[in-house]
Amino acid sequence: MKQYHCGTLVPGCDWHTRHEEEAEVMRRAVEHMRQDHGEDTIRESMIDAIRSRIEKVRDAA
Repeated sequence: MKQYHCGTLVPGCDWHTRHEEEAEVMRRAVEHMRQDHGEDTIRESMIDAIRSRIEKVRDAA
């Protein structure tokens, strides 16, 4: 399981997502940046910043 917390990139933002696939986490994060933060252009540097903040988490057993 992978997770991303937007607040690690945009201070004060409580949005987060998790999914098995990193690609889906990235897709959701980019969509969030467009819809909630008004980012029309997602630059490679932003993709790198998001990717570097994705964490691997264990499923609760």
